[in-house]
Amino acid sequence: MENKEDFSKKVIFPIGPEAPDDIAKNFIGTVYLHSLVPYDSPLKHPISHVVFEPRCRNNWHKHPGGQILLVTGGRGWYQEEGKDARELHAGDVVEILPDIKHWHGAAADSWFAHIAMEADVLAGPTQWLEPVTDEQYDKLR
Repeated sequence: MENKEDFSKKVIFPIGPEAPDDIAKNFIGTVYLHSLVPYDSPLKHPISHVVFEPRCRNNWHKHPGGQILLVTGGRGWYQEEGKDARELHAGDVVEILPDIKHWHGAAADSWFAHIAMEADVLAGPTQWLEPVTDEQYDKLR
């Protein structure tokens, strides 16, 4: 399995620092964040490059205004509640409608990176929910 340094050479945006504790608490594993457009931008459209170590995933959550993911590298997963998980690769785009319960993260054997774009932040902050358990995650193939 490749290391972080080798993976960083394959993605167009930098791998940022480890997420601060108030964000990292909503992930299993280590996640790195590089802000491209800050949350307090006058455009009200924050954009981040998010990098997940292998097996890292976020908790189930909802975005009141929706979200768009643009996959920039590696292999990962996206799943909406009640649906099968979708395998993701560089170039994939995921449109997440408002208030859809979902999670996303890296495959067990791969780093994973995506651009996360918040849609309509004025609708409210992300609602973080329960973790994706190892039992749920280990069923992915």
